[in-house]
Formats: sequence, C-alpha cells, structure tokens
Amino acid sequence: MKTPLTLFAGLDLLTSAVIVLDAEGSILFANAAAENLLDSSFKSLTHLKLTDLFLNGQELTAVFHQAVAHQFADKRQDLTLERAGREPLHVHSIVTALDNPDTPVLIELRENVQQLKLDREERMLDQSKANKELIRNLAHEIKNPLGGIRGAAQLLELELPERHLRELREYTQVIIKEADRLQTLVDRLLAPHRLPHIVGDVNIHEVCERVRSLIVAEFPQGLSIKRDYDLSIPEFRGDKEQLIQTVLNIAHNAAQALSERIRQGDAVLTFKSRVVRQITLAKVRYRLALDLHIIDNGPGIPPEIRNRIFYPLVSGKEGGSGLGLTLAQTFVEQHMGVIECESRPGCTDFRILIPLP
Repeated sequence: MKTPLTLFAGLDLLTSAVIVLDAEGSILFANAAAENLLDSSFKSLTHLKLTDLFLNGQELTAVFHQAVAHQFADKRQDLTLERAGREPLHVHSIVTALDNPDTPVLIELRENVQQLKLDREERMLDQSKANKELIRNLAHEIKNPLGGIRGAAQLLELELPERHLRELREYTQVIIKEADRLQTLVDRLLAPHRLPHIVGDVNIHEVCERVRSLIVAEFPQGLSIKRDYDLSIPEFRGDKEQLIQTVLNIAHNAAQALSERIRQGDAVLTFKSRVVRQITLAKVRYRLALDLHIIDNGPGIPPEIRNRIFYPLVSGKEGGSGLGLTLAQTFVEQHMGVIECESRPGCTDFRILIPLP
C-alpha cells in the first residue's frame, strides 16, 4: 500500500505549495514549496493540523470541511493568511476534494504576486512621503541658523586685530566655507520641491541617449553600454530634464560600482525599454506604461543597505551624498510612476515604470 509520501512525491516538482490532509484536518503530506512558504520542515508540518498553521484560518478551514463533505470538486479564493511573528501570506488558494477517503483534501497555495507588489509599492509611497516631509523640515531647520553662523563668522573676521588677521582669518574662512558647503547640501535637499514641473513631449530614448553620451565621456574605456530599445514606445508628457537627471543618477551610480570590472574591461551597462499593459502604479490602474530598466553586471548593492537605498543620506560608496536615488525616486513619482530595484552579485536592475498615454 502506498503511503502519502510516495503517493504524492511528484508534487515536489511543483512551484506552488501543496498540502494533503486527512478528514480530521491533519497534514499528511507537504511538498518542498509548502515547506518554503510556511517556513517549516516536512517533519514539523506532519505533526500539525490545518488549524495550527494560521491565526485567521477560519475561512480556509470552513472550505476544507466543505471539501470533506464533497460539496464541490474544487474551490478557489484569494486569502490573506496571518502567522504569529511573521509576515502575512497573500495567496490564491485552491481546495480540491479528492476521491480517496484516506486523503480526502488537497490544498494548493500560490503566492499572490500582484498583491505583494501592491503592498510593496504602498510601503514605498508611505516611506517616500515620510522622507520628503523629514527632508523639508530638517532642511528648513538647518537653513535658518546656518545663515546666522556664516554672518557671525564674517562679522568676526572684520573685527579681528590686524596683527593676528592672517592666522585667525584661516579659522573664520573654515567656518564660512563649511557653512557654504552645508548650504549647498540644503539647497540640494530642497531642490525637488522647488523646481517647476516643466511638462513637454518626452522621448525616453532621447533621454537614454543623452545619459549614455555623458557616461561614455566620463568612462571612455572598459565600459560597454548596450541598448535594447522598443522603438514603438510613444512619447509622453513629462519633464525631460528631471528624467535625464533620474536616469543619470542611476547610471552614474552603476558605472561607479563597476569600477573593478571597468579595470578588467568587462563592465556592461544596459538600457532596456519595453511597454507593459494593464498595470497598477501607486494604486491606479493604467492601460499602458513605460518599463525602463537600467542594468549593470557589478557586485550588487550591499545587503545591509539594500532595503534603504532610496532613503536620503544612505550611500553605498565612500564620500557619496546619498541623495541621488532619493531625487530619482522623487522625480519618477512626480511623473505618477514608481521605481524599483532588484540586486544580486553580478546583476543590479533598476526598473522605472511611468504611465503612457
């Protein structure tokens, strides 16, 4: 007689999570995908019941009992399943009644990728709004006393005794120059909120070519820039200068991260454009959207800052201001779009999505 382990062993080949239960709701089998999704080993799962898996599994349990009673062949629904101390699971569940009294119910759970994407975008939007508010408040708080410090240093310099002017003026000049440097930083922090949103017709490939010429001029040797364009992408209304700055900030960061590969002569930076259809951006559904990728074959973003790269003043390189990606995110959001990033050693992919007419 075949055991559930041998009977359902083929289910280990599936990428979706599958669990098989008896009539009492005890788990008899769980495939490898279920182990990954539920963060539990096969041995641990087979000591549990369906009711042990989730804090809010009443709806799934009710459907399970209906399947045991053969009230349907299979039933599908989208669920958000909560777990103690872990992220909720957004899944599409399929409960199937099997024609076997020993293993009467099979449940398949597929992660709802779209819901995960929406949740991630919502978190990014909330984070971006909080960042902007923090930047504005902090910049204004710094700006006012900064002017006073600079002015006081200038007045102090005028009052210095002539016999000590040269040696003491060195110190007042340090104060003035550092105040000017901080003023420049504050102006950069406030710039995205001050600049007018100049709207015109934008061809995204002209933007990419402009950035390409700037990168080639700075890195003429050892860096190959590939172009993979969909030339059917229509023009759209936007601020061309903002978009050039956005793509340049990302591409320049990538080129700097590729320094070792540039020395080796095998650095590659890729501009790739596509169109996506029926996509939701910032909770709004659009028929068409630009899908622009800026990809490099560098070492990847350090894991310790990977989830914070769009935060202001977070930088992965020594001496970096940590404002380039924050500005890029702000400019893309002003075009009703979103910016995402996936990174691993050998491939970092920044993706810009902007609605098209």
